[in-house]
Amino acid sequence: MRSKLIVLASLIISSVFSMSQAEVRYSITDLGTLGGTRSRAYAINDSGQVVGESYIVGGGYHAFLYDGTEMHDLGTLGGTDSWAYAINDSGQVVGNSHIAGSGTHAFLYDGTTMHDLGTLGGKNSHAWDINDSGQVAGQSQTAGDGGHAFLYDGTEMFDLPTLGGAYTSAHGINDSGQVAGSSCIAAEGYISHAFLYDGTEMHDLGTLGGVASYASAINDSGQVVGKSSAEDAQHAFLYDGTEMFDLGTLGGTFSYAHGINDSGQVVGCSNIVAGNYRLNHAFLYDETEGMLDLNDLIPTGSGWELSNAYDINSSGQIVGWGYNGEEIHACLLTPCNYELTGDLDYNCKVDLADFAMMGANWLIDCNANPSDPACIPN
Repeated sequence: MRSKLIVLASLIISSVFSMSQAEVRYSITDLGTLGGTRSRAYAINDSGQVVGESYIVGGGYHAFLYDGTEMHDLGTLGGTDSWAYAINDSGQVVGNSHIAGSGTHAFLYDGTTMHDLGTLGGKNSHAWDINDSGQVAGQSQTAGDGGHAFLYDGTEMFDLPTLGGAYTSAHGINDSGQVAGSSCIAAEGYISHAFLYDGTEMHDLGTLGGVASYASAINDSGQVVGKSSAEDAQHAFLYDGTEMFDLGTLGGTFSYAHGINDSGQVVGCSNIVAGNYRLNHAFLYDETEGMLDLNDLIPTGSGWELSNAYDINSSGQIVGWGYNGEEIHACLLTPCNYELTGDLDYNCKVDLADFAMMGANWLIDCNANPSDPACIPN
């Protein structure tokens, strides 16, 4: 046995010299929870800080900030629950929280304190995104109880125009102050179109041929992503400034793009079986490779099933959530752009973790025992 271990160690050590460029693979980090049984990650900045929501002990959700090592509870505005949806490169976080009494308000967390951003005169508001200047985009009820998109400039909340309807919501803002979201297009009814607001005018982005569309995010080049109805389906789209492109699906009839980075890489979710809207997988889309199932790009046998990817930063790190065993946990995917023989967890290095993974499968014979959990068919 000692000689076998020596051979095994030699194979792993020698693999350090077998590095070549290959298809991007991802190591995966479980971000854990705030004591409860589930969590979801919604955004990541270029420093790798992650925000989202986590179930807490005793029930309810709290907004969290993950700093690369630990998940921190951001608290609430005095109510029971809170959710964090975006973070900029200064570490400012936005989301919404229950307030004391009743109602939900948008907040901005500055690293020490959660600040109530108020409303446009109604009871509730929600902050969905923040840029590096601290401008916040979201949605608020008005005094007339309607829902309107807002832009918060650090001091005041401004009501944005609509595409003609009574309801609008802003979901993304870039560093130029361009805002993306969705708006009803007629005074009566609830059919919405994705929009791009350039600071003076609302632009209707149209649809993929169906009746409705919704924008989720915008990058610094003005590219917008979201979803649109298309005949009898709903597909993720990418708007390039001129035209809306259908990103397709992972085999089903539904897909939704949630995030885009400045390189134009898009992340989201798609069902993998037509008609089953509950069986979703996380995807990565880029212009060269098309739409890829992220479950195919993480370590085999990791125990994860990734169901949703929500944001991607300039380094290509992706956040979202999936099933890790029986629980839904927030996760962080970090790319490795090289193929390194022996790097079983795709973290771009061969270390003791790989040795342990390889050692765990030592002497397993899949021909003799094909039902062994370690034996995964090609």
